[in-house]
Amino acid sequence: MTPDGRYLVVRGRLWRRADPGLDPAERERLVAELMAARRAKGAALRAEVAAAREAARQRLDAAKRALGERGPVWWDDGAPDLTRHLVRTTPYAGWFGELGPAG
Repeated sequence: MTPDGRYLVVRGRLWRRADPGLDPAERERLVAELMAARRAKGAALRAEVAAAREAARQRLDAAKRALGERGPVWWDDGAPDLTRHLVRTTPYAGWFGELGPAG
């Protein structure tokens, strides 16, 4: 996790974290919905049902937006959203480099 708590680093890329200001019960509910949508998407892919796959993708997007992982950023200092950027090309590069090869 970046020092400011905004991102996780996965295979050298930044991924926005959920809004830490969410009510814990609401966060738990949204994470449960996200996991259910992921399972539904997997089932639709295996069954090769395009309409079910699209419905599951919409559920996934809605849950991620509600969690703050997509859509408008949840911080208010004007910093840009660096989701999906390679960490080495962002202001976090120095911090990440200090972590060593294990990151």
